[in-house]
Amino acid sequence: MNKAILIGRLTRDPEVRYTQSGVAVCTFTLAVDRRFARRDANDGQPTADFIPIVAWRKLAEICGNNLIKGRRISVEGRIQVRSYEAQDGSKRYVTEIVADEIEFLDSRSSVQHEGGFGTGAPAPQPQPQPQSKPADAGSFGPSIPDEEIPF
Repeated sequence: MNKAILIGRLTRDPEVRYTQSGVAVCTFTLAVDRRFARRDANDGQPTADFIPIVAWRKLAEICGNNLIKGRRISVEGRIQVRSYEAQDGSKRYVTEIVADEIEFLDSRSSVQHEGGFGTGAPAPQPQPQPQSKPADAGSFGPSIPDEEIPF
């Protein structure tokens, strides 16, 4: 069985591209804290792993429209190892998580108030706000109905 479940924060804004056949693909990196400190670190600072994540199709568009750097999410998917030939002719290997499900664990506004990566303190609970639909002013990707947004 190949299944990975991760919880962490985005290290940068997601990047959405489209294949030649029009399929959306979103890539970003997730910083996942380890439960233990490095042995060589005397200061006891937590250590993080930086895991590349790939989402496809509708999930890719949802990520591109709603995720920003510092946002805390959970990702459920599978580990994929692929290889390609670099420009210099050498063979390169990439290990990444192909996301099947992504859950947003905080609100976009809490990330903006914390200034991206927080201090480890829990994010404030989001307050319900009335939903307003912008008039497609510079939005990224297709508009997605509120019923299909997973939060």
